[in-house]
Amino acid sequence: MSFFPKIVFQYEVEEYLTKVFRNNELITALGAQEAEKKYQSLLSHLSHPPAFTTVRVNTHLASVKHVKKLLFEEIQKQFKGLCVPVLEHPKLQDILLIPVIGPRPDLKKHASEVIVGAQCGYAVLRGAHVYVPGIVSTSRFVKAGDLVSVYSDIEGKCKRGAKEFNGVKVFLGNGISELSRSEIFSSSGPLKGLGIRMIEPVYLSPSFDNVLPSHLFLQNLPSVVVSHVLNPQPGEKILDMCAAPGGKTTHLATLMHDQGEVIAMDKIANKVKKIKQNAELLQLNCIKAFCYDGTKALSVEKTEDKQEGPPFLPESFDRILLDAPCSGMGQRPNMAYSSTLKEVTSYQPLQRKLFTVAMKLLKPGGVLVYSTCTITLSENEEQVAWALKTFPCLQLHPQEPHIGGEGMKGAGLSLDQLKLLQRFDPSAVTLRGMDINSLQDSREDDLISLANKDCIGFFIAKFIKLNSK
Repeated sequence: MSFFPKIVFQYEVEEYLTKVFRNNELITALGAQEAEKKYQSLLSHLSHPPAFTTVRVNTHLASVKHVKKLLFEEIQKQFKGLCVPVLEHPKLQDILLIPVIGPRPDLKKHASEVIVGAQCGYAVLRGAHVYVPGIVSTSRFVKAGDLVSVYSDIEGKCKRGAKEFNGVKVFLGNGISELSRSEIFSSSGPLKGLGIRMIEPVYLSPSFDNVLPSHLFLQNLPSVVVSHVLNPQPGEKILDMCAAPGGKTTHLATLMHDQGEVIAMDKIANKVKKIKQNAELLQLNCIKAFCYDGTKALSVEKTEDKQEGPPFLPESFDRILLDAPCSGMGQRPNMAYSSTLKEVTSYQPLQRKLFTVAMKLLKPGGVLVYSTCTITLSENEEQVAWALKTFPCLQLHPQEPHIGGEGMKGAGLSLDQLKLLQRFDPSAVTLRGMDINSLQDSREDDLISLANKDCIGFFIAKFIKLNSK
């Protein structure tokens, strides 16, 4: 059941993707009709939010059972007594899953409108309220306390401060304005803080604004799987090469019981600051975050003994996570993807530079996990084929837990190699809505199975370094 239109790409990007998902290997295996059906289903899924909100419990500070109880009470409060379950995952024992209710097609639309930017709109579809910086325009006479209908300007064409907008907009639900129009567009500069409190969102998800901040981390399910696949052990030295905002970094530190060393790098200073803030909030002390370009993290000369940060000598790390910068096409919801083909294809060479450095920084016998949140072959399976050819000392390794599907055909990898990869493909399940009645009639096993599939698009490969040559 498709509630929103399929994701829209720039023409050249759409052509590129069509070739990817109609490649010869895939069509030979599935047939042209089935390959096309899967591709069209994927495009529909990408414009809708995942079927579950996933939160990771900071088991360093509290038990999953304790946090589950607190979260259930919070959700009941937010949903005014509506009984939505909080589920534990049998294979990912540090996450909780909250089913998303919706879409709700019968909501009444109000005359007063608020237009928000696309990114703000996507956050609203996943449970957020509207903050002032996300508001692009409002109807002429909006006052504090007014009931308003909120729409997303998915193409970015609405002018800031406009009093009406007739372009392409998508209805997100209804809310109460916390401010008047004049306060929102104050001449003294943009205000901060809450702008619209959502009371009838199209998709009902809990808001996590200041909800158990030291106990919960909002994280997509495949992003949690990655850290478990890397499987860091207490006392080891771990590198998270492209770490911001620190979800996986803090997860790795938690899995190690805060014993050992997790080096986190990102080349943007504000993002590194965020990693440090998250580590402090979650009370994790083994994390050391540095503002540094991962492509330059390998030192060819011996550094000072007291130097903690990059660059590092070869073979310095027991395990490395390369959650690489990517085209991000697996993120959901996304109704209009704005990047050009030049931008999309710029990631593969950068990923290879980072991968080469990671391989050299890894100790013999060490583990390297490569992941992206995108759906292309060039950034996923093609990178695996390239890595195995370029570095004979690397070997693909089975992943535990293995929750996603196998890799996609089209990069020349064998069936056995594809089975060792994890590709989370939202089109693996039928797009459907969920109301409170169907939720209460569902078996828990079926809900967990749906959560495993109806998530963001994601890719994981795990390698072992056999020797140092």
